[in-house]
Formats: sequence, structure tokens, C-alpha cells
Amino acid sequence: MRLRLKADGRIVELRDGGEFPLAPDMPVAAVRTIDPAVRDLRQRAQLTQTEFAARLGVPVDTIRNWEQGKRMPRGPARALLAVIAHAPDTVFAALAPGAAEA
Repeated sequence: MRLRLKADGRIVELRDGGEFPLAPDMPVAAVRTIDPAVRDLRQRAQLTQTEFAARLGVPVDTIRNWEQGKRMPRGPARALLAVIAHAPDTVFAALAPGAAEA
């Protein structure tokens, strides 16, 4: 089974050259609520959008778009945000400049 995470948060199965929703009755809005609330994570870390973006290594526009619901975190960013929700200090320490050399 091959799966793909779509930009709107849906998960589809790839087969026979087409995409088939895994949960066709599940509204997209319900899937989106699974994502960590980016603004809440950032505010709990007591960081501005600019500081949060710098720590994650993404453009500040990306953070703004996530917080305004214009875009949804996908793939590695989604996973990273989920880890930040559980252990923000550990993640930010690991992402800090020079942390890889330690």
C-alpha cells in the first residue's frame, strides 16, 4: 500500500494510477485539527514569529501562513511540530547552532 499526505491534510492511497481517500467520510476540517496549533506552540515557547522561524530554520512567512491557516505543515515540519509539542526545550537545544558538533 502506497500512501500520500496531501497539502490539505488528507491521506490518500495511491493505486491504479489514482488517489483514493483512506477515510472518504472524514471531512478535511477534522483532519486539520490533528496538526499541532502552531501559534499555541510558539506562544508556549515565548517566541515571536521571527524567533520561532529562525529556530526551526524556515522563513517567517511560513510560520505566518501556518498560523493564519493559509497553509498546513506537512511531512517533516508536521513531525517536528509534534515533537516540539512534547519536548520543546530538547528540540530547540538540538536545533541550536553548534548542537550537531556537541
